[in-house]
Amino acid sequence: GDGFRPLMNGDSLEGWIGDTEGYKAEGGVIRVLPGTGGDLRTSSEYDDFQLRFDFLLVPGSNNGIAVRAPVEGNAAYEGLEIQLIDNFSESYSTLKPWQYHGSAYGLMPAKRGWMLPPGQWNRQEIRLVGRRLTVTLNGYVILDGNIDEALEGGAVSGVDHPGAVRSSGHVGFCGHGSE
Repeated sequence: GDGFRPLMNGDSLEGWIGDTEGYKAEGGVIRVLPGTGGDLRTSSEYDDFQLRFDFLLVPGSNNGIAVRAPVEGNAAYEGLEIQLIDNFSESYSTLKPWQYHGSAYGLMPAKRGWMLPPGQWNRQEIRLVGRRLTVTLNGYVILDGNIDEALEGGAVSGVDHPGAVRSSGHVGFCGHGSE
């Protein structure tokens, strides 16, 4: 009744494609298996959307949320990747601003300070309408920007992001081997 529809049925990866061996669905949760977790995408494509999800990190977790991404290729460059990373981890203390949690990787840095530590559930919303990208974490807007403006004069990362101009694509996970 709220206009949202689930992207998973609760206990299987039906409706998902890609690395279905590196992820497990159970009890309403999609979990990345330790030492695995490549790319997992929805079988459907989306253009404008609002994605709501809860997530729980273990210390040192690193993943990403692919949006408007193709099935194949690196979502950070061939689509967009919203960082899903443990900002508290000492191993990530020297990241560039656009690499921390909630950032559009290589394009737009997110504000920091509203993530709960590993072992606690966080609530996030990614809203992508037209060229406007908004990320809300635990009730706080941590990123609100225009993709085209972020691309003016070149991406902040100094690397081309040809997929950032896509108007639709898959949603999913960009696994980096972290649980």
